[in-house]
Amino acid sequence: MVTHYTSLTIKSYLPWVVATTLFMEQLDSTIVNTAIPTMAASLHVTPLSLKAVVTSYILSLAVCIPVSGWMADRFGTRRVFAIAVAMFTLSSILCGLSINATMLVAARILQGIGAAMMIPVGRICIIRAFPKNELMGAINFVVLPALIGPLLGPTVGGLIVYWLSWREIFYINVPVGLVALYLAHRYMPDYYGDQSRPFDLVGLVLFGSGAALLSWVLEIFGEHGLDPTTSLVLVLLAIGLLVAFAWHAGKAHYPLMNLTLFRIRTFRVAVAGGFVTRLSVGGMPFLLPLLYQLGLGLPAWQSGLLMMPLAAAAMGMKLVSARLLARFGFRQVFIINTVLIGVTIGLFSWVEPGTPLTAIVMLGLSLGLFNSLQFSNMTSMAYADVDSADSSMASTITSSLQQLSMSFGLAGGSLITSWYLGGLPQTDRFAVSNALHHTFLTLAGLTILSSLAFWSLRKDDGDSVSKGMKPVTAPTAIG
Repeated sequence: MVTHYTSLTIKSYLPWVVATTLFMEQLDSTIVNTAIPTMAASLHVTPLSLKAVVTSYILSLAVCIPVSGWMADRFGTRRVFAIAVAMFTLSSILCGLSINATMLVAARILQGIGAAMMIPVGRICIIRAFPKNELMGAINFVVLPALIGPLLGPTVGGLIVYWLSWREIFYINVPVGLVALYLAHRYMPDYYGDQSRPFDLVGLVLFGSGAALLSWVLEIFGEHGLDPTTSLVLVLLAIGLLVAFAWHAGKAHYPLMNLTLFRIRTFRVAVAGGFVTRLSVGGMPFLLPLLYQLGLGLPAWQSGLLMMPLAAAAMGMKLVSARLLARFGFRQVFIINTVLIGVTIGLFSWVEPGTPLTAIVMLGLSLGLFNSLQFSNMTSMAYADVDSADSSMASTITSSLQQLSMSFGLAGGSLITSWYLGGLPQTDRFAVSNALHHTFLTLAGLTILSSLAFWSLRKDDGDSVSKGMKPVTAPTAIG
């Protein structure tokens, strides 16, 4: 059900509403990494210990995304969307006011909860407002900020930290959030679900507690805060909770996530294979700024500039990825491209003081190109054989596990770095560089091994998507 607005009004302004919030969320999620060393110095903690500032945000996203669809169906998209934007904006203020790492992590969790409701609900509105023949144009328009945000985030973050303080990187969300609230009040449609369905509270408790506990153990173990026996017990408990969730989901009439979709081969390989690959790649946005600032001694603004090629290359790959898939198919592209990602990550182990900036930029461009080809098209393949009636649930599972793999990947990358650092001070530039170099080689090997997940694909898997894809063109105004 939708109220108050005509179809023409919705189609004219809704993409701007969703695009504004997506830009804010993407900018925030990428702007923080560049500021980690400065934040650590200000809060009197080690840089690696602040991985929780990033993982807490990603993890709260992963846990709360499945809740957003149910809330939108029950309480209406406009109300849920407005509350989410307000929560994201208020928690950004709390991040800037944080006096210690604990307060900052708590505020980031609130940010993640707001983003988990904000972005999926906006996507639901787009899907419902536009007919299929106009949907691609609307989506292309909306996702443009998702590409611009990571492009600007590291640079803007570096400049803000250099000229002002790390607190301002959160305050810039406030004016954007206020604009989004105004647009949502004026132009966000109020859709409700066609039928009422009970909320799977048991599923949320099992999935959320298992995922959160596993991520927490990885972070604490990396700081040597737990003995191996206790860590093992907690890991087994977390795995047990996730297994219990899988069992519960198979029995429940209205599960939080319908795991029977994993019986579809293309969905299973795309989601599970993507999960494994992201475990290796997920830590790179956190580790590279540490290499540039702690290892090479570059200021934050230069570190931010060196992160731009990754995002710029990702935008460029959008222009050719459709042609590559149509020519070679998903199986061949994913197997070869995963190996190329691993090789590129390994080449970062050669970056040291004196390495030409041109070489570093070329590595960043390569990693951005291969990552973009891998993960955007992996999402496309996930829907290749999913019925339209299950597309919403498929989106929920894909988004949740994507965020979860990024959280585990970041925590795992930091854990590996801490292990290679061997207790040496993180102020020792040589020790940090050496530890990061070994971490990159380890992650490279894991990434290359993850390419085995795509061997189970058939040559024609995903052809219903890849053969019908058209090159992405510049978005146009919708109205």
